Formats: sequence, structure tokens, C-alpha cells
Amino acid sequence: MTAELLFEVEGRVGIITYNRPAKLNAMTPEMAVLMVEAVARCNSDDDIRAVVLTGTGKAFCAGSDIALLDSYATPWDFRNRTEYCDALRGLKKPVIAAINGYAFGGGLEMALSCDIRIAAESAMLAAPEIKLGWIGGGGMTALLAHSIGPSNAAMMVMTGEAVDAQKALSWGLVSEIHPQDALRARAVQIAATIAERAPIAAETAKANLAAVYNMPLEQAIAYERDLQTICFATEDANEGRAAFKAKRAAVFRRR
Repeated sequence: MTAELLFEVEGRVGIITYNRPAKLNAMTPEMAVLMVEAVARCNSDDDIRAVVLTGTGKAFCAGSDIALLDSYATPWDFRNRTEYCDALRGLKKPVIAAINGYAFGGGLEMALSCDIRIAAESAMLAAPEIKLGWIGGGGMTALLAHSIGPSNAAMMVMTGEAVDAQKALSWGLVSEIHPQDALRARAVQIAATIAERAPIAAETAKANLAAVYNMPLEQAIAYERDLQTICFATEDANEGRAAFKAKRAAVFRRR
């Protein structure tokens, strides 16, 4: 891929890196298309079992490049643009956001669209769109409310002010904080651990977590039990039980 969006594979982990540091990794329409392509590659490659999303320089991602928004001929064209957050939510494999710096606007929405979020000690997270006259459109309010509760979400969305990594941790917006130079390695470590697990079960767990947002409790439990039964019928589940009995490491083949 082009230099503005890097894609590499380490073992069974795919790593997507925003690489436009001079612009705080702000997303362009071309980068959004590249994100769609990266997601498609991850989804189609059975050897990739988990993904890390991060950025270069002092930003994770500052969202859409504001200077390019006037290039849309009409608001309807803007509405129907290639949406990088939608693309990311189409990723079937578990994904870890390594928030290495500023995660503003669409950058925060992409972090929220990941399954696990960890942050550098210097990270700052914000929903600043209200300062420019609009609100986020990539899932900001819904995902924030689910992650940190309605009051904290309202604080971020209505003031546009940034929160630091420590507050993000206390609110549950991120799971861990690490020194900048250790962040990527920790994200890859988490992804590699997930990649060692049964991949069908990992992807099913991701789908289940997404589905429970829209279900009453009893329905969510019943749905989980159905998904458990599907996983239980796989060859990997047979291998897991056999490995447990033999006291050896399981070898999962995504079958």
C-alpha cells in the first residue's frame, strides 16, 4: 500500500499503520479507500487471526482532513463518501487499537470501533467536532455512550475538550496505558495471544459482543448459547478438548 497507510504482517497478526505524521495522520479519501482494501485483505486471509491499528508520529489519527472537506460538491456527496469507520467495523478479526498519541474526531471513532484499546501515556482523546459546528458521524455518540456512559459521553461530545490517557483509563475508554516506546509491542503481544486461540471462536466472540448492544438480556444470553453451540461443533473445539485431555498445546486450524 502507499506510504500514507502501511500494512504488514507479523506472524498471524496484521498491522495497519496510519503514516501521515505531518498531518497528524488525518484521513484523506484515498486513505479511506486503502482502509477498505486493508480490511478486505485481513478478512480474506485465514493466516491473519488478529489485527493491530496504530499511527506514526505523535498522533494515532486526527480524523478526517478538515482542509479536504470542502472538496465534496454537496452535503449528500459528503454523506455518501467512503467511510473509514464503517470499513473498520467490517473487520471480522479481533482488532486492537494502539493509541500512540492524538485520537481526535474520526480517529477516536476508529479507536472506539476496535475491540480492545490501549494507549500511550501521552495519548489524548477528543470528540472536537462541535468546535467546528457539527458532531461526529462515524458512531461517536453511540460508541462513547456504550463505552463510558451517557454523562461522560455528553461531556466529551458537547464540550469537545480532550481527555488524557489517565482519565480515559479511569472511564474505561482504554484498557491499559503504556510508555510510548512499549505500546506497539504490547498491542502486538495482545493480538498474538488472541491469534493463538481458536480463530472461529475469537471471531464469534467479536460478533457476539457487537450483537449484544441491540438485544435484551435474555435474548442476548440465548444468542450467545447458539453461538457457543456453533463453535462447539467445529474441529477446533474437538482439538481443544483433545489437547486438554492430553495435556498439550492445542493446534487450531480454523475449521
